[in-house]
Amino acid sequence: MVEPLEVADVATQIGIFRVVYQGRSVRVVDLLEKGLPQTGVPVGAVRRKPPFPAGSPPKQLQEYFRGTRDDFDLDVDPETTSEFDRKVWARLREVPAGRTVTYGELARRAGTTGSARAVGGSMARNPIPIVIPCHRVVGSEGAITGFGLGLWRKRWLLEREHSWPLRSRSADGPRPRQRTLDSPTEGASKNWARHRSTNH
Repeated sequence: MVEPLEVADVATQIGIFRVVYQGRSVRVVDLLEKGLPQTGVPVGAVRRKPPFPAGSPPKQLQEYFRGTRDDFDLDVDPETTSEFDRKVWARLREVPAGRTVTYGELARRAGTTGSARAVGGSMARNPIPIVIPCHRVVGSEGAITGFGLGLWRKRWLLEREHSWPLRSRSADGPRPRQRTLDSPTEGASKNWARHRSTNH
């Protein structure tokens, strides 16, 4: 029996996300915000409301934002995309919560060394944010760059995952006990404290 195409709206701390899915396979995650592109509800899709079944895509998204889940046990089925994008997104899904990867490194893992700019294009075309975690991709110096849902949301998501993509001595700096690129331990916080004391 073929499972129906379903759609559900999930309210989170950073907005309402609309999930289009079939069984455990996710096709689209849209942020319902004015000014952002929307895929729309597919014809014939069945609307689902909470409470959502255990293990379902909307339930897992709820768990992620409630802090009881870090990674997703789901398949993804993005529509009308290139083989290059699919390869990049597959490698990206291997990056766990709490870690980040640069555009250049992600290009290398996808077997296309030197194509960091093209990887950036793949991130922009990602129709399933959060589940395909493009928020975990950062600039070569650890800068928070290029996120279609807004840089403040990218920062929020990385903070929620206890991962800070900046150097401990960068202008923004990490907050206490947050990981940094140059030190995943408590030493980063101590370095930042020293940095603050010498510059203020």
